[in-house]
Amino acid sequence: MEITNYITTDYKAIDSQETIATVKDFFDDLTFSHFPVVEDGIYIGSISSEDIENFDNDKKVIDYKYTLAGFFTRADSIWLEVLEVFAKNHTNLIPVLDEKNSYIGYYEIDDIMSFFHQTPFLKEQGRIIKVKKGMLDYSMSQITQIVESNNGKLLGLFISESNVNSIEVTMKISLGAINEIIQSFRRYNYEIISEHPEDNYINSLKERSDYLDKYLNM
Repeated sequence: MEITNYITTDYKAIDSQETIATVKDFFDDLTFSHFPVVEDGIYIGSISSEDIENFDNDKKVIDYKYTLAGFFTRADSIWLEVLEVFAKNHTNLIPVLDEKNSYIGYYEIDDIMSFFHQTPFLKEQGRIIKVKKGMLDYSMSQITQIVESNNGKLLGLFISESNVNSIEVTMKISLGAINEIIQSFRRYNYEIISEHPEDNYINSLKERSDYLDKYLNM
C-alpha cells in the first residue's frame, strides 16, 4: 500500500489574500490544528488555528505571513518520515509538496496512523520485548543477532526511549522461544524492561522471595 493514497484534497489550501475573518469561519467548522497557505499555488506556510484567534478579522492572511509555520513533507517521503514531521510539529495535518514546492494536498494524522496499523509490526501477531542498555554499548545488529540466533523472527524494532546514559529498544517478535531470547539478552548485559510470564529468571527470584517471606514469618 502506498502512503500517497492518503493525500487529501477535500479542502483547498487557503489563499494568502483571504481575510482573517473567512479563515476563522473555516477553522470553526473543522478540527485542524493548522492549514496550508498558498500564494500563486506555491506553499508559503501553515496557519495555526490557535494563533488566528488573536488576529484582526479585517486583515488578510498575508499580513501575518511571519507567523506561518513552515513544516511540510514531499510526495516521495516514506511514511516514517511523514510520521516524524507530525511528531516534531505537534500538528494533525501536514501539507504535501512536489519538488518545486507546489502544493499538492495534505496528510491527516488519523490516516497516517491507519496506514501504520496496516504494517506487519502492528498487524501481525507477536510478542513485545523491551530492553535497556548503556548508550555507548548497545548495537542494533547485536539485538537482531540475539533474536535470530534463538530462532526468533523480528517484525520490527525501534528506539523508544533514550538519554545521555542509556537507551531503550522496543521490538516485536513473531517466532522463537521468548524465555531463551530474554536470557540471551541478559547474558549480553541487556536489562529486560518488559514483563513476561515465561521469564524463568524472574520466576525463580519470585519463588525465592516467597520462600524467604514464608521462612521469616514462621
